Amino acid sequence: MPDQGINLAPLPGTEHAPRGLFIDRWGTLLDLPPAGFARGPQDLRFRPGVLDAMFRASQCGWNLYLVGNEESVAFGDVSDDDWAETEAVLLETLANYGITIRRNYVCLDHPRGRGRHRQDSVFLLPNTGAFYHAAHTDGVDIGKSWVVGDSTLELVAGWRAGLKIAAVETGLALSDEAYDVDPDLHLADLNEVLAHLCDRAADLLH
Repeated sequence: MPDQGINLAPLPGTEHAPRGLFIDRWGTLLDLPPAGFARGPQDLRFRPGVLDAMFRASQCGWNLYLVGNEESVAFGDVSDDDWAETEAVLLETLANYGITIRRNYVCLDHPRGRGRHRQDSVFLLPNTGAFYHAAHTDGVDIGKSWVVGDSTLELVAGWRAGLKIAAVETGLALSDEAYDVDPDLHLADLNEVLAHLCDRAADLLH
């Protein structure tokens, strides 16, 4: 009879592959500033309750990723330095709440952008590069991963890559109608989506 005090590691190949939660930034995690983009850290406003919800999600087995296009940088409305300062505050705030962001897939490029940002990118939504990069680099199981957002842009990208998609009623609340999407989950906000996915975390492994 084995010693009941010994913790046996899973046999190689029997562990569950990591699951990813790809969370849109503006309109989902953060309130969109009146100007339509953040000019600096002073414009960062987290949606009520999202920090607690994201911490809980990280504790129930989800790898957290951020996704989004920053066209304000691509088109020169915000300088690279100002954006870097804002981004540092964003990530520091998350870290201070014990929230680990596995990767930050923000895209600063656009085919009609300015200067060095005038280029296409596989990470520019609705392209699917972020999801495939996470699958290749981090071993994320695409079929058991989700993307959460307020616009059809990130949702159709997730759907194209084979992720489940969750829409929220904050931000644009799908009013952009740029793409036809049929969300697997449609709830009030990011908090409700994360609570639902955490409550079903064990079931979603199978």
